[in-house]
Amino acid sequence: MSTEHCGGPGLEGYPSDCSLTEALRRRAQERNKPLDRSPEWQQALIPARQVKLLLLDVDGVLTNGCLTYTSDGDEAKSFHTQDGLGIKLLQESGVEVGIITARTSKVVARRAEELKLAHVVQGKFDKLSAYEEILKTTGLRPLQTAYMGDDWVDLPLLNRVGLAAAPANARVEIIQRVHYISQREGGQGAVRELCDLILEAQGNYGQMFGRFDR
Repeated sequence: MSTEHCGGPGLEGYPSDCSLTEALRRRAQERNKPLDRSPEWQQALIPARQVKLLLLDVDGVLTNGCLTYTSDGDEAKSFHTQDGLGIKLLQESGVEVGIITARTSKVVARRAEELKLAHVVQGKFDKLSAYEEILKTTGLRPLQTAYMGDDWVDLPLLNRVGLAAAPANARVEIIQRVHYISQREGGQGAVRELCDLILEAQGNYGQMFGRFDR
């Protein structure tokens, strides 16, 4: 009969069966704990419940805001894969996603096609008029829409939507006026954070996560 105690060494320095079982039990307890959400997150859940359309800026939100040109004069941008998955999961939950950007880029068009975005507006400095056109097309009300932007040009639109959000690296004037500020910066998972918030607010976060946690 074994005389090993929990936490004691097993054969030849390996952990004992008892200590491994205890470690697995603690990990299971950690997995079952509620996620530690900030007060700002909790408050933003209220307007997020009604969101049926998420619109995004590109530079500084879906990217880090840097403009890179190759020697051939082409433009290069980096997108975060976590943002991409968050967008796809949000679309699967029934929330449409689109972009409104003041600049025009073939790279953005390609990314929008990859993600099958419902609304793609490029080269529109007057983002509010583009937004109002989308409202007419979809029949949605402002309270049913969300937008994430990072600079002054985004402010008129942020002032209209039901859920206004900004990445951590947004201009201070924007941060002072939105419902939610992500902990992540633009191009580094800020959009994923907002997608997760909307999924949680609408009761879809656990179901989506459960598809992978098997």
